[in-house]
Amino acid sequence: MRQWIISGLGGEPDVRHRDQEFSETGPLAKRVILSRLKATVEEAGRVISSRTMEDLNRVHLIQGFKVTGLQAITHVVEHFALHTGQIIYITKMKMQKDLGFTRLPGEKRIKARTKAPPML
Repeated sequence: MRQWIISGLGGEPDVRHRDQEFSETGPLAKRVILSRLKATVEEAGRVISSRTMEDLNRVHLIQGFKVTGLQAITHVVEHFALHTGQIIYITKMKMQKDLGFTRLPGEKRIKARTKAPPML
């Protein structure tokens, strides 16, 4: 979000410290992680909401890729969803239970499984 939206579309300096992120041994407090995520999402939201149609159609150079503003936003949504799925999958495996994320609004709750289904 920071590199593609805040920096790439918003023009802010790219202040990401990728090596430090991947060398973090933690644990980080849940409140710290959620606070950082919320601040980043809010900042990205401000950038996106301030973009014009011209900005969204204009080609930007982001991390060496030539993409339109809309392509940059779509890439970030896709990338975020991928990592969210990874987190959910790992959590389900570690907890050995259905986390109940797949119920649709209005769907009646069925007794949650005590164990996650076997993975193929």
